Amino acid sequence: MSYEMIALLMFASMMVLMLTGQRVFAAIGCVAAGAVLLLYGTGGVEIPFSAAFKLFNWFPMLTLPLFIYMGYILSEAGIAEDLYKMLHVWFGRVRGGLAIGTIFLMVIISAMNGLSVAGMAIGATIALPEMLRRGYDKVLITGVVQGGSSLGILVPPSVVMVLYGMIARQPVSQLWLAGVVPGLLMALLFVLYVVIRAWLNPKLAPLVSEDELAMPMSEKLKLLRAGIIPFLIFFAMTGLFVMGVTSLVESSAVGATAATLAAVVKGKFTFRLIHETAKKTMAVSCMFLWLILAALAFGSVFDGLGAVRALENLFINNWDLSPWQVIIMMQVSFLVMGMFLDDTAMLVIVAPLYVPLVKMLDLGMGGGSAQLIWFGVLYTMTCQIAYITPPFGYNLFLMRAMAPKDITLPDIYRSIWPFVLMMAVSIALVMIFPQLALWLPTALR
Repeated sequence: MSYEMIALLMFASMMVLMLTGQRVFAAIGCVAAGAVLLLYGTGGVEIPFSAAFKLFNWFPMLTLPLFIYMGYILSEAGIAEDLYKMLHVWFGRVRGGLAIGTIFLMVIISAMNGLSVAGMAIGATIALPEMLRRGYDKVLITGVVQGGSSLGILVPPSVVMVLYGMIARQPVSQLWLAGVVPGLLMALLFVLYVVIRAWLNPKLAPLVSEDELAMPMSEKLKLLRAGIIPFLIFFAMTGLFVMGVTSLVESSAVGATAATLAAVVKGKFTFRLIHETAKKTMAVSCMFLWLILAALAFGSVFDGLGAVRALENLFINNWDLSPWQVIIMMQVSFLVMGMFLDDTAMLVIVAPLYVPLVKMLDLGMGGGSAQLIWFGVLYTMTCQIAYITPPFGYNLFLMRAMAPKDITLPDIYRSIWPFVLMMAVSIALVMIFPQLALWLPTALR
């Protein structure tokens, strides 16, 4: 049997195991273990073992649990709820203001958290009930929360980009910087959409009553203090890192410490808070580490078979695809897989194949690291679409579980299509103008 056929059989076996409902890391690891034993015997276990522990000895792995801890403690401490109250007052007199404020809230939460789950939970439990109570269209605001929460994996400190950086061996600082402009561009498109829809049909987003907004300017200024804590945390963590004052690991430790101090200052630091945060942090961190371990084992065997070269030969020589057509095929594969898998599972499945191939392609960016940074942003943006597209978009089911009963599953499905279109436009712009992603990393290198 040819090596190409063995590689194809491995990939097909992994997909079949996943369709049985097995955990992703178990399916990937099982195929990797079986393949290495059949191909190389018991001595072959050194191949995936060496690949896995080379990464697990990488010091920046410590950032993963620290960023996850920071996100959960900020959510549990109620800082996001205070932010929403501030945005409610300051945007209440703007048509569609609460929806616009919710998008800004999602951007701020993303800048403190790095995961879409926290943004979704805050939007569904805090923002949605308030906007429904004030007569906002439920389809419009459901889309706002789902689209806005997806920014968590693009705006720094993105945990997904940390994982991509580990697997692609690219500096996380460059990936974070590369995600800033595309993330803000996407948020701007969301805001413009809300403004235009509310202007065309004012019934979708009624103004907040004067009684609710009637308060002295001194009280409004006091509400602005709710935005000080997130800004200080973001600056202490990301700002010091970008300026070169702290390393990546030190930055994550600063963020975790600052979040803990914020909970203390607010009087929310209790044993229950730290207990719940620690449990959730441990659960999510272990899930990520098992996935990475399985992916590295699978990738080491896959690469040893020459699968990357075989794929390059298939796409470029046999099918005669241009480098850009190869990139588009990769993006389409992410969209298809994203209907069934989460972003981490997609990354660990395709990274062993796609990352080396992207590095080889001639895309006019000088090759190497720049292309892998740009591709990391593209991958992350495509994951955002995969998160909210049927039939099994991850965020769709999270929204169904957390949203008020007034919002049904058909409402959720109807709400996402305008945001899918805006995300697709953002991806197209980043592909046409790569400097949207590469300008900031180059400027601050």
